[in-house]
Order: sequence, then structure tokens, then C-alpha cells
Amino acid sequence: MTQIHAHIDRHAAERPDGPALRDSDGIAFDWARYKAATESAATLLTDHGVGAGDRVMAVAENCAALAALVFGTSRIGARLVPVNARMTAPEIDRVTAHCRPRVTIFTTGASPAAVAHAGEAPRLRTPYGEIALTRDPDAPAEPGDDTAVVLYTTGTTGDPKGVMLTHGNLDFAGHASAELRGMAPDERLYGALPLTHVFGLASMLTAGAVAGAEVQLEARFAPDKLLAALQDGVSVLPAVPQMHAVLMAHTAAQGIERLTGGKLRYVSSGAAPLDPAWKRKAEAFYGLPLQNGYGMTESTAGICATRNEIGDPDTSVGPPLPGCEIRIVSPDSEGIGEIETRGPHVMKGYYHAPDLTAEVLDPDGWLKTGDLGRIDEAGRLHIAGRKKELIIRSGFNVHPPEVEAALNDHPDVVQCAVIGRPRNGNEDVLAFVQPARPGVDPTVLADFARERLSAYKRPSAIFVVDALPAASTGKILKHRLLTAFADRIAAHDAGG
Repeated sequence: MTQIHAHIDRHAAERPDGPALRDSDGIAFDWARYKAATESAATLLTDHGVGAGDRVMAVAENCAALAALVFGTSRIGARLVPVNARMTAPEIDRVTAHCRPRVTIFTTGASPAAVAHAGEAPRLRTPYGEIALTRDPDAPAEPGDDTAVVLYTTGTTGDPKGVMLTHGNLDFAGHASAELRGMAPDERLYGALPLTHVFGLASMLTAGAVAGAEVQLEARFAPDKLLAALQDGVSVLPAVPQMHAVLMAHTAAQGIERLTGGKLRYVSSGAAPLDPAWKRKAEAFYGLPLQNGYGMTESTAGICATRNEIGDPDTSVGPPLPGCEIRIVSPDSEGIGEIETRGPHVMKGYYHAPDLTAEVLDPDGWLKTGDLGRIDEAGRLHIAGRKKELIIRSGFNVHPPEVEAALNDHPDVVQCAVIGRPRNGNEDVLAFVQPARPGVDPTVLADFARERLSAYKRPSAIFVVDALPAASTGKILKHRLLTAFADRIAAHDAGG
């Protein structure tokens, strides 16, 4: 088994002064300093009682400290639980209660949100930036194994599910991403995708470590920073559609219609479907093909990816990555059925949830994705929709039951229904609320949700309606919402 920190050690031995990592706070590592930072992180953890099998929670945004912890936990056989600092306190509390970390680290030097969560926890100065640390001496000990990280994704019941990814999973995903992009040492990869989510962790940070490419981390995406980075030598840009759209709007406002100069040679877009017209617009802006892909947390990000030339009208997510298998189960007359996948990218299982694991992972290793698709004659996968009601907004997973539960907690709400709506290369989160009394103000409900949900989970619009379309059983018919309230939605879109 290749533990993921071995890639850092290899490059530190072969090219110690080569550029390896930089973050938005000005911390920059060559490979020798990168290795030393991960060793320092490992020592810090062991000094605070962390051993093999223990969970280390990182409440963080992208920074050198989080990168050091990813590989530092690898060195001691602990399991990193990265959590986005922009989550609310109740959301983080639920994850904490489920995984019982021995140590929780807050990246206070790089994240105001982490500062708020850290409270009065003592601050520590480290070679990779300021952090705060708390310790739970009563956290249960567990035997060490090949689990590298536990990534939490909210399930359809609103309960957190911890996806266990092994060193082998991350190593495979890092190699697959690096090889797909043709990444080479001394290239620079732009890293605004959160390392607390699988796309950023596997396809960005781990891929950079595998290839020996420098990773430029940004704590939060901003179009001016991305433009500056592209003009300063970034060569590989993994992103989600909204990042591309915001960048193009930013440059258009400056009279820039096409990106020129720089070293950019590879651009990808993942986590949401590609509209053909929007794809053509993006390719005209970059002067490069916009590659698409498909994956999920349970598959260590990647399952399929395109390798298209510029101008190719293909809007599939491409063929399976080498080593990955896909199949369509119970296809209909158009060849559409549930997508299943198998291979070294598939998770170990859900943490402390064997029953949930058995529901999606069969004894032969096939993972039920919950997505619908078809495979064309060229072997490319086309996504036809989601079997579940998962909404993907700006690259983040939003599960309607969690948003509904937050709104239903308000005393003026009888019931509500939340759906996603594809729009401008992203998905809106729309909430339809049946009130307990007349005159309920949607802005009051929005403020209520803001206190309980992360920014990406909050509804784009809240519609207070007299009644929700329902079957005779009382079940809300979500598929009728867009048509039933089309006028209200159109008025909202028009600013009315």
C-alpha cells in the first residue's frame, strides 16, 4: 500500500528545492519544506495523543496548514476528517458527535470562519501557519487500518454519513487525475476547490503531489485572484461551472473577451452538467477545450472524464477512467438506467454504518451511484438525471431533506418542499413553503435558514404558497412544483 505522504517524500528526495505549494496567505513551500511541514504536523498530533486509527478533525478552508495535516495524518496512520469551516456550528457538531475526533484543529490563520468556530481554543504558531487546537481525551480508540480520510456528506435523511477513503483510493485518484491532464513537475495547478471536499482533495491536492506539480491554494474563490493566477503561470485549472461563469463575467466587465498570455493548457469543469452553448462560450474564452467529468465522494471523485478536442459538441462525461468500470442497471427502452461503478476508486464504506454501506455497495464491489445515465456507442457516459433528489450547487452537494428540515423548524411553516433547478450552468435551490398563517414574509424565513444552513445550502428563492401539490396520500408531488408555480418563478427571475 502506498501511503499518500510517500509522494511528498519522493519529490523531496529528488528535487528538494522545486516549487510544491503556495497559499493565499503567502506561505510557500519547496518540496523539502513541504515534507518538513507534514512531519511537523505529525509530531504535533502525536504530542497531543493521536495515534493510528484516531480521528483528526480539521475545521478549515484551503491553506498550507490543511495540506500539511492531510499528509501529516498519513504519516502516523490517523484518519483526517476535513470539515469546511463555512459550515454552521450545528452541522459541525453533528459530525463531531458521529466521528469523535481525538483532536480538532482550526485553521485560524487562514479562515475567519475557523476563528469563529475555535472560540477560546489556544492558538499555536506552526511552520504552516497559525492554528487552534482542542482535544478530547475520552475519544474512543480504534485500530489503525488503510483509511486515510473520512469525508462527511449529508445523507438523504439529513444525518451525516462519513465516506471512508483509503490511501489506495486517494493514490489511484491522484494518478488518474495527473495522467488524464498530462501533468508534469514544475507545472502549477490552481486550487480554489475546497480540500474539505473530494474534488479538491483527490483531483487537486493529491494529483499535484503525485505529479510533482505546484498547487496554488486559495481559501475562497474570487475571479480577480483567478485571473491574476492565470496571467502569472497557472497551467492547469480544475473548476466547477460557476467559477468559469463568474470569471467570464468579471473579464467581460473589463472588456476582456478572451484570455491571452499565460501558460494555461488544461481546463476542466465538473460537478454539474454542461450546456452546449455555454461550453462553446467557455472554449472561445479560454481558447482551449473544456473537459468534463463525473464522479462522487464515494468514488474518490473520478469515474469518467472527456478527452475532447476544442469545438467537439460532445456533452457527455466521457468514457470511464482507466481501471474504472461502469454499467447501466435495468436500462429502459432508451438505454437509461442506474449507473453503477467498480474499481480501485470505490470507497471502503461508510464510517460506523455497515447497513448504509450494504445498501450501496454489493459483495462484488459494485457501487450504486443513485444517478441515471446511458452509455453511447463510443463508450461515453451520458448523465440523464439523478435517481435521488440530490442538488449540486457550485460543486457542493445539497440534499433537499436537510434544507426542508431547517425551514420546517420555523413555527410559521406547516410544510415545505425543496427542489433543484438547472440554471446558467449551476443549480438553484428553490423552496416552496406552506405557511401556518397568512402574511408570512419570505425574508424572515431566509434569515431563519441563514442561521442553520451553510451558504451553499440556503435557498436561492423561497416561495410562500397556499398549498403544495400533493397526492391523495398527502405525499408532496415535487415534480409538479416548477409547472404549478411557473408564474411565481418567472416573476422572481425577472426581479418582480
